[in-house]
Amino acid sequence: MNLQLLLQVIILLLLWPIKSVAKAPPPPPPLTKPNCPYSCGNNVTIPFPFGIGENCYFDKLYAIDCKSSKPILRSINLEVLEFLLEKSTMRVNQSVISSCQDKTTEASFVNLEKLPFYFSYYDNIFSGIGCNNLASMSSADHDFILGGCFSICDPRNKTEDDSCNGIECCKAGVPWALKSFNISIISINNATSSSSSSQEEGKCKYAFMVEKEWFESNFKSARRVQNWNQVPVILDWRIPNSSFGELERDESSKFTSTSHCESDEGGLFRCSCKEKYHGNPYFLHGCQDLRCENYEGGYRCVNPKRPKVYTIILGIGTGLGGLLLSIGALWLCIIIRRRIKQKEENFKKNGGLLLEQQLNSLDGSIDRCKIFNSKELDKATDHFNVNRILGQGGQGTVYKGMLADGRIIAVKKSKVVDESKLEEFINEVVILSQISHRNVVKLLGSCLEVEVPLLVYEFIPNGTLFQYLHDPSEELSLTWEMRLRIATEVAEALAYLHSSAYLPIYHRDIKSTNILLDEKYRAKIADFGTSRSIAIDQTHVSTKVQGTFGYLDPEYFHSSQFTDKSDVYSFGVVLVELLTGQKPISYIWANEGRNLATYFVECVEENCLFDILDDQVRKSGKTEEIMEVSDVAKRCLNSNGRSRPTMKEVAMELERIRACNLQDDDDNIQKCYEELSM
Repeated sequence: MNLQLLLQVIILLLLWPIKSVAKAPPPPPPLTKPNCPYSCGNNVTIPFPFGIGENCYFDKLYAIDCKSSKPILRSINLEVLEFLLEKSTMRVNQSVISSCQDKTTEASFVNLEKLPFYFSYYDNIFSGIGCNNLASMSSADHDFILGGCFSICDPRNKTEDDSCNGIECCKAGVPWALKSFNISIISINNATSSSSSSQEEGKCKYAFMVEKEWFESNFKSARRVQNWNQVPVILDWRIPNSSFGELERDESSKFTSTSHCESDEGGLFRCSCKEKYHGNPYFLHGCQDLRCENYEGGYRCVNPKRPKVYTIILGIGTGLGGLLLSIGALWLCIIIRRRIKQKEENFKKNGGLLLEQQLNSLDGSIDRCKIFNSKELDKATDHFNVNRILGQGGQGTVYKGMLADGRIIAVKKSKVVDESKLEEFINEVVILSQISHRNVVKLLGSCLEVEVPLLVYEFIPNGTLFQYLHDPSEELSLTWEMRLRIATEVAEALAYLHSSAYLPIYHRDIKSTNILLDEKYRAKIADFGTSRSIAIDQTHVSTKVQGTFGYLDPEYFHSSQFTDKSDVYSFGVVLVELLTGQKPISYIWANEGRNLATYFVECVEENCLFDILDDQVRKSGKTEEIMEVSDVAKRCLNSNGRSRPTMKEVAMELERIRACNLQDDDDNIQKCYEELSM
């Protein structure tokens, strides 16, 4: 403490003579046009390109109406709470959607399609509040679902709980560059007792987009949301490329000595002041160094004549400068040592010693899981650059990276870690690293010296099965033969995990987005974020609700007990996706209380299967094969888990169907199918 006080006194002595003779700094540069209102009300500053009144805004899209001391953005008719010029964002008030009846409720948010505004991907979240509430966002035309979440009833019936973890409150991320969406609230009554029904009775459900930071600070319990009529939402704003030349800048240049502008993928521009400059970058010379003042033809900076006392103190300062430099070097060493110590503490806290012990005890013939250091992965991912993001989900974010030896990897950065289950996490890392199957993404290693452990997987280049089924391109269309092969490969991988691995492993989140395709379009199962290894004598695992709606085992919804047959059900949904090319959840079926699985089973039983098949399946598939695969899918989707086949039985049956497909002689093919149907 004494050393800090001494340093402060020395610095004050050095700066006192300068301060005593220095000229007062010029006023900050203006944020608005001359003779234009600076603010609306007492608190909201209106910076250009926005403005109040004619000739005060850049374009009518940025016009502000000041009504009852509240700034209203005319182009979207929303109240603006704050402009953040340095981030090119603004906070606006948006309504909360509610449903107090046991039926589907839909509402549209403000449409930004023809405006240079976006709903912020980084600063907003989507939240659903209420008992058994399936809250979701869909495209403006209802063609596809953009995201959403599901909140269940509170079994403890607590009145206050400030956590939003799926019990009466859930949250999800917001898609990139979102401009319009609809909100839907669907009541899912899966209660198994009268107590759950009584909890839901008389309660309202809510859904809304909201500023992430505001929500985390203000959410106290699900019951208090009823008092929220409006919540703040962050909008990103830009300047259209077609209008950029109209800005009063040096020959419409995107760069000046004090500011620069850059465009995004949509051809929209945002400008900012360079480091150490402040002001409004949308004006000519709008960014200024506050230590200097402008005059016509140039500028001058404060540099008063040095007084004699300054010369004397300069000598003293030179000597003290060496002392301060030494102290700075010492302080730098302390910081470096603290960082090293922090990494060591993180390594121990995250179970690094246990992992080393487990790896050393493994058979030398088994490929060992590598323990990466944070510097190695930081360099591989370019400091976890947002441009390296491959995907994001509820468990975390996946980045693409390249190691020093040239290997391409995928690094999974989890959001949180449960310290009470670290030993279980380490054991599962060891188990997953020993999985060696051609249709399972290989876990290469982990990094434990960071706050939240990182997992490193092999990189699979050709995206997900979901993309090829639901966003098909002209370059590649999945033929029936490819679909049958992919289904067989996934079934074999799951059969291996269930019965042939070191310990049986339940994946618990089988879906088309977790099935990757390699350079030869072979299937590989990925994302073991929710997987669980099971002791040999265990038949199920109890857990809170996890997985993805549309793929979840109906029995799991009620019992929260996951078995190997739950993976079988999810695989059955993937089979139906391959057959029909349709998504597991659709608004058409949701309003009727159905999903793709129940719709498919009904079509099979009513002999209208070929009416819902994908065009590629009808064109290139053989009727006998399609019927056989459809029968496998139907058995996988049996509502009674015990009546479903095992994954090993499913894999064997699909392999036999493929073998029939490879027969050359028609008589052999017919005989093969007759044997299958017996």
